[in-house]
Amino acid sequence: MKPLIKTMVDTELVFRDYLTRAHKNFYAKLKDEQGDVPGWVLVVLMTTGLVTAIWTIAAPRLSAILKNSLDAMNGIR
Repeated sequence: MKPLIKTMVDTELVFRDYLTRAHKNFYAKLKDEQGDVPGWVLVVLMTTGLVTAIWTIAAPRLSAILKNSLDAMNGIR
């Protein structure tokens, strides 16, 4: 039974060592990362442009749907 416990302890120590090294490597790479600010700015601007374009096209129809719904609710009373 003792060899099994020793093997399990050795396995756990090796696994812990592996996780510690992986953790240190991950944070070392993360620390060196400068980021892609121009890319994010481009994504935000493009998303804003798409939302504005879709809203401009859909606004009259959405207003009509809301008006019809509110008129229907007033008719229920």
